[in-house]
Amino acid sequence: MAVKFPDFIISKLDWLANQVRAHSLWPMPFATACCGIELMATASSRYDIARFGSEAMRFTPRQCDVMIVAGRVVMKMVPVMQRIWQQMPEPKWCISMGACASSGGVFDTYAVVQGIDRFIPVDVYVPGCPPRPEQLIRAVLDLQEKIQKTGTIDGREFTARKAFEGPATLARELDLVDKMIVPGDYNTTTRLQS
Repeated sequence: MAVKFPDFIISKLDWLANQVRAHSLWPMPFATACCGIELMATASSRYDIARFGSEAMRFTPRQCDVMIVAGRVVMKMVPVMQRIWQQMPEPKWCISMGACASSGGVFDTYAVVQGIDRFIPVDVYVPGCPPRPEQLIRAVLDLQEKIQKTGTIDGREFTARKAFEGPATLARELDLVDKMIVPGDYNTTTRLQS
């Protein structure tokens, strides 16, 4: 895409920005269960996610641009996950790793979130229970392809985010979370008296 001359290079700013973004993803791991072990294995020397520019896993959301949610997420974790997502700078992306993060998996209960896409927008889903490290690497490659097709200047980048109905859904879901009765939060003596 870039045209090279002896003293200067001519290219589109969108293309250049997307190349840099796609090949320097800094993941924010949100690993809660067995999928987290596979996520850790991805960074090991056997699979080496560093080949794809994603080796700099940061544990502060202000330095990350892709959130990898690996494992089951319970309702009590939703406000924490949402706060981490909101603290990440734009542009940001999300990978839902494993059956539990994508659809609740085998945990079809009231306490486990039946898919994190009800709370934050997900760009790539990784199937499996737990998925292999190769599948996560494939998801990173798919995310890189998606990033390279987005625009920076003409506003195509955030069109998917505008279509996401997450904030309204999030407000309804968090309202339900706040009204849930959690063991130990209520006074048992007044409950017995009434």
